[in-house]
Amino acid sequence: MGGADFHLSFEFFPPSSSDGWKQLLRTARRLQDEKPDFFSVTYGAGGSTKSRTFQTVKDLRSQGFNVNPHLSWGDVSREEISSTVQSFLELGVDGMVVLRGDSPLGSMRSVMHNASELVQLIRNDLSKELKIFVAAYPEMHPDAPNPSKDLHFLLEKVQAGANACITQYFYNADAYLNFVDRCTNFGISVPIIPGIMPIYNYDQLVRFSQNCGAEIPRWIERGMHEYRTDKNALEEFGIDVVTQLCERLRSEGAPGFHVYSLNRALIPKRILRNLDLQR
Repeated sequence: MGGADFHLSFEFFPPSSSDGWKQLLRTARRLQDEKPDFFSVTYGAGGSTKSRTFQTVKDLRSQGFNVNPHLSWGDVSREEISSTVQSFLELGVDGMVVLRGDSPLGSMRSVMHNASELVQLIRNDLSKELKIFVAAYPEMHPDAPNPSKDLHFLLEKVQAGANACITQYFYNADAYLNFVDRCTNFGISVPIIPGIMPIYNYDQLVRFSQNCGAEIPRWIERGMHEYRTDKNALEEFGIDVVTQLCERLRSEGAPGFHVYSLNRALIPKRILRNLDLQR
């Protein structure tokens, strides 16, 4: 079930300490057993983790893992962002997750380049071969004025040269399926890979979801709330919820999963074991 052409990737964030690096390396080794297409490393608001992202990608690649960076243009010069892309290409990366990115808290930035501009720059000036993934929002980007405009922004990224989309996480399968139908009708034909967020912590997930506009269905939120002080019960509940979500998505033809691991391996591995993915 799943097959060799079923996409699987895991997302990491760059560690900020030597202990964090050791944990991430253990996580990568455990998740490598699942034969992912790649691991990705986030970039931080406004490129706030730029140097740590580069170092994490470099260090993990030196350990034999296929690792691709996230990248956003932000407000740096065209030359600087081109140099950053080139430095990643020199590491041998074959893919990149290209995002508009967020401004750091308190920033008064006057220029914010959008993701389609960065995709266009990479495609036209730097690499025809790099596999470019862009973000998609089944429940609409929080800054988009309406769903149609949101689809228009996504179409611009695809027309600029994106190969595939990775979605924001969601817990309502119908939101994703409806979104894919609307994308198809809008002329967006690249794969739309569901982003999957395992449930680790009640307060953290509620905060994440409020910030990014992801809906937690009431029955899930209430279940999480009930188990919020019982780590094992919360994890078991979350594993069941996310397994059922993934089973539905796969049965409806989703092209793969991009798992937001939060630098943890055991819960993602249990979900994948439940799914019996053969890769």
